[in-house]
Amino acid sequence: MSSAATTTLSSKGQVVVPEAIRMQLGLEPGAQFVVIADRDVVIFKLLAPPALKDFAKLVGRAREVAKQTGLTRADIANSVKKVRRSR
Repeated sequence: MSSAATTTLSSKGQVVVPEAIRMQLGLEPGAQFVVIADRDVVIFKLLAPPALKDFAKLVGRAREVAKQTGLTRADIANSVKKVRRSR
């Protein structure tokens, strides 16, 4: 079930998520969000890391695909270096 509440934008651009909604969603300090705006609608989407068991599945699948395509550790290291240099 969805909840609604009102809040106010501070002079620093900060928005307080009302306590009832924080409790409902189990939000803790430091929670991160993607913020999406469309006309007069603002959506905060909670960013949450995958569960450890799900992450292990993702890593396993990534390794399978890398092996199938011939991607090596050196390829990855070179890509990381290239991106870091471009900043």
